[in-house]
Amino acid sequence: RSKRTFAYEALVRGEAGQTAGAILAEVSAENRYAFDQNCRVKAIELAADLELAAEDAFLSINFLPNAVYEPRACIRLTLAAAMRTGFPVQKIIFEFTEVERLDSAHVLNILRSYRAMGFKTAIDDFGAGYAGLGLLSEFQPDFVKLDMDLIRGIEKSAVKRTIVRNTLTMLKELGVTPICEGIETVGEYDALRELGVHLMQGY
Repeated sequence: RSKRTFAYEALVRGEAGQTAGAILAEVSAENRYAFDQNCRVKAIELAADLELAAEDAFLSINFLPNAVYEPRACIRLTLAAAMRTGFPVQKIIFEFTEVERLDSAHVLNILRSYRAMGFKTAIDDFGAGYAGLGLLSEFQPDFVKLDMDLIRGIEKSAVKRTIVRNTLTMLKELGVTPICEGIETVGEYDALRELGVHLMQGY
């Protein structure tokens, strides 16, 4: 509505231009923790260099639940990077995508701990994978990102509009802000605006 960028998402890419898939394929149980920590620190450093906070914009960072053994211990480098660069903690969103079945109690502990420390939280790819109603019934994050499979071609699909309309109503009643992902056409944009969506993210 304000025609300003609401948030920037930090994405994994290789130094030589490798895709996220190519980089993530190199992540193993042995290096997952270090990889997750390095990504967080690099994202905050780049966001500070780009002065995103001066734009009043959020920085959105994906995290790997399997890389977090104890939330308060694993967040130390993140907090140190934010303090060192002057990037405000309250402007950081941690996104969680449940791409594989995990210990739900562990995930909920991470999300609740992050919220208690002042970070914003988001469920990513809602409507795909395992990140669905079960998790939402246990924890209501600040944001829910509707998966692009629900959004693509929505202007041509009455079924998708019905699903998204009712999901938006549910999120509003829960006090959760929706973000729709994968918008690439004017038709998709117009359909979502008609449904009352204000935050949209391209592919």
